[in-house]
Amino acid sequence: MKPTIVISCPIDTYSGYGARSRDFVKAVIETDKYDVKILAQRWGNTRFGYLEDHNENYLEALIVPKLMSKPDIWVQITVPNEFQNVGTYNIGVTAGIETTICDQSWIQGCNRMDLILTSSEHSKSVFENTNWEVKDNRTGQITSKVSLQKPVKVLFEGVDISKYLVTKSKFNLSSINESFCYLVVGHWLQGEFGHDRKNIGYTIKSFLESFKNKSKQPALILKTSHATTSLSDREKLIEKIDAIKRTVKGKLPNVYLVHGDMTDEEINWLYNHPKVKVMVSHTRGEGFGRPLLEFSMTGKPIIASGWSGQVDFLDRNLAILLGGTLEQLHNSSVQKNVLLKESSWFKPDDAGVAGAYRDSFKHYKKYLVLSKKLKFQNKNKFNFDKMVEKLTEILDANVNVTPQPQQTNLSLPKLSLPKLSKKTEAPKIKLPKLKKV
Repeated sequence: MKPTIVISCPIDTYSGYGARSRDFVKAVIETDKYDVKILAQRWGNTRFGYLEDHNENYLEALIVPKLMSKPDIWVQITVPNEFQNVGTYNIGVTAGIETTICDQSWIQGCNRMDLILTSSEHSKSVFENTNWEVKDNRTGQITSKVSLQKPVKVLFEGVDISKYLVTKSKFNLSSINESFCYLVVGHWLQGEFGHDRKNIGYTIKSFLESFKNKSKQPALILKTSHATTSLSDREKLIEKIDAIKRTVKGKLPNVYLVHGDMTDEEINWLYNHPKVKVMVSHTRGEGFGRPLLEFSMTGKPIIASGWSGQVDFLDRNLAILLGGTLEQLHNSSVQKNVLLKESSWFKPDDAGVAGAYRDSFKHYKKYLVLSKKLKFQNKNKFNFDKMVEKLTEILDANVNVTPQPQQTNLSLPKLSLPKLSKKTEAPKIKLPKLKKV
């Protein structure tokens, strides 16, 4: 009998955590050691429907409406303050944190589990090094300390090389005249200019400043959105882009917006389009940085912040990693229980950003040679099969449960008795004579 593993996760959503959930569930299935069941959850305002849109009906078949009994292994893929101890053995899976400190409630949530799996060495380090002192509200004296008491392991987010690969692009970029484009992929999150986590506003302005008044200008393609992919969301994005453009004087390069839900195949076409030459990310911090790994499968150059989760797979000798400093979060970036005022994240160096843009544009072939090496390296080290190997290794070393018998309904066969007609007489039975004692 296989141990039952119930995985609570946003598996059917169009979100980063949805992608992580699907990969994790598939990896557990690949081990062929567990009876897998799924509890499907929401993820913010992101929409459902991924499984149907991508014909992954076999995953839908594993979804159960509710828990019927205590599972042998309970897995939650979410932020740690939501972790709950439900099974005989409990695993929390999270991308982790993009800053230098995680909230006290996250550490407490992790301590409710038996094992924590996070996506990068950066996140692992933050979990292990975050310490909180709990003070008495009346006296101000320290009453207790909160720190991680449970083991945390790194399980990277393996790229599916059957989906993300070099291919002929069918994506329509005919409205773009430029033959050299930088690509940005990521949500435009909360925060004033320069303080949103993906640093989209800063990326736009730094690009405009780097190439303004140049005789030859590349273009910038933004694949972004806020919380939704509605028409009103698109209009708000256009307004924000125009507002940034008005702060830069001179002849400006073009900025194009790609908006709306896309399938994995369409995203891969966008990555592989011949007009798309470089992916750029001036991110403040990443738990992992999934689009950067996916894009590396094209063999094209990447410019990215040289801090946080993405440095696990962006080799400093093969990608353009930006220098910078750690800066305390701005008030507009703070998010209760997630992004804390006391924490810091990455601020790219302005001169380094401009230099990276201009040098990659001027000496593209030099960087293309390096990025092809990065593709080969990542394809072999950070693919889905390697992730399955790593997960198997972690589970075998840490999880030892005896499968509990599951309550089932006993279905007995119906007995078919012959029908007697009115004319049918019961058979005569000859009884033995009893002797009188």
